[in-house]
Amino acid sequence: MVIILVGGQWGDEGKGKVIDYLAAKADMVIRSQGGNNAGHTVITEDGEFKFQLIPSGILYPRCTCIIGNGVVVDPIVLLREISQLRERGIEPKNLLVSERAHMVMRYHPLFDQLEEEARGDDRLGTTWRGIGPAYADKIRRIGFRIGDLQKEGFMRKKLAFVVGQVKNPILTKLYGGEAYDWESMLEEYLGYAKQLDPYIKDTFPIIQDALDRNANILLEGAQATMLDLDFGTYPYVTSSNPTAGGALTGSGIPPTKIDLTLGVFKAYTTRVGSGPFPSELPTDQGVGRHLASVGNEFGTVTGRPRRIGWFDAPVGRYAVRLNGVGCAALMRMDILDEQPNLKICTAYDFRGERHNHPIANISHYKHCEPVYEEMPGWETSIGSAKCWEDLPQRCRDYVERIGELIGTPIELVGTGPRRDQFVTRGRKLFD
Repeated sequence: MVIILVGGQWGDEGKGKVIDYLAAKADMVIRSQGGNNAGHTVITEDGEFKFQLIPSGILYPRCTCIIGNGVVVDPIVLLREISQLRERGIEPKNLLVSERAHMVMRYHPLFDQLEEEARGDDRLGTTWRGIGPAYADKIRRIGFRIGDLQKEGFMRKKLAFVVGQVKNPILTKLYGGEAYDWESMLEEYLGYAKQLDPYIKDTFPIIQDALDRNANILLEGAQATMLDLDFGTYPYVTSSNPTAGGALTGSGIPPTKIDLTLGVFKAYTTRVGSGPFPSELPTDQGVGRHLASVGNEFGTVTGRPRRIGWFDAPVGRYAVRLNGVGCAALMRMDILDEQPNLKICTAYDFRGERHNHPIANISHYKHCEPVYEEMPGWETSIGSAKCWEDLPQRCRDYVERIGELIGTPIELVGTGPRRDQFVTRGRKLFD
């Protein structure tokens, strides 16, 4: 069985926990897009693990974990993650990196920062990790792939051209910076090559073999639908396609092999960085402040405070239809435990017109007013619930209503941060 897991909002929905839950029965987990600008958190009996590049299934030794061709990999960050796992007694022998995956080079974060600063008040809110410039170089066909680390002569020739003839003139003449020494950069990356060589593989035949034997495969999405380069709130988006279609191209799996797309949603809405957010609440007072505090709403990678809002059903409905979501997980329900009243944004009002999905025109979307439906809260802790019937009736009503509004059944409910704090509705996602 092959399952695609996608974020249904602006990220930070709790995908890491769902991936960890599904990985227990998965034979393979594939990270298919993004870079170290995304973070997934898993909390186990051994403590908290934060992953930026390594698939969250790495905690299960029998599960093959692949960093797919659609990911941009910063070798410095990857080696640091491997080292951190070893420090905690985990040897990632089950990790593979596609030789087709592109690299974030030493100069990419600098260009990311310089370009963002040049935007002034129109900054996009990037993480300065160099992800956008790495994807841009991939499209321009001047990028470096992980497999290139195994070809010293090729690296030497290409670095001389890309750094010496393309990057340095821009850096020195446009930004007034100092030129890079491509020869020292070559030595640096050859050092990474020696350390990463055991993990670098042509993953295509490995994945195809897994498909042929009907293995349980999980495609781990990073970021989320509303950050998609084509269908998100452009230009306030990421530099890849974190939708179901992107998972296919980023892994090399054909659409005919997909059995289910699972959407992950947070019980309320958050986003990091700039861009429209119709159901946003102020975080310096009232409900917004409470949810931000109780939910510890800070970015896994950047530490930046997240913006907070009520659940946005038009966004959820849009994500379900765009990704072909067959069922969903509703996470962080416990953060709403103390709320006496809850609101759900069911539509938008723009100059007297109703809209039930995000508007492509961002200037208009920024000025949409949310149309709310109110429901009573359950005002009790749900952290000890073991099954659907253990949840308070008002909690179940809230879950059911969200499923109705977004157009897909909610099969998983997150009731707390721990690995075992899940309520399932009975559907077996992996046999």
